[in-house]
Amino acid sequence: MSVVEILVTCIIAIFGSTGFWSWVQNKSKKKDDVSKLIMGIGYSKIIDLCEKYLSDGSITAREFHELEHYLYEPYHNMGGNGTVQALFDQVKELPIHAS
Repeated sequence: MSVVEILVTCIIAIFGSTGFWSWVQNKSKKKDDVSKLIMGIGYSKIIDLCEKYLSDGSITAREFHELEHYLYEPYHNMGGNGTVQALFDQVKELPIHAS
């Protein structure tokens, strides 16, 4: 048996094993859970900040930049919902004040 035949046999055995597919599914589930956790944390933080800025009636340029680029855009790109977008749209209308 050649080295190539042995390698092909090993690869087929690995991909055909239920343990391998269980491992792949477990990695996928953990990734999904991490994504959900990150989305949840992002949602909570964005809502809290938007409500604070709306309550204050204004926002600084730095606060707006950080909210938009570090929280809202990544959240939106990951498939975030309309609740956050509606609040963010209201924050965009706030007057910008000096720090």
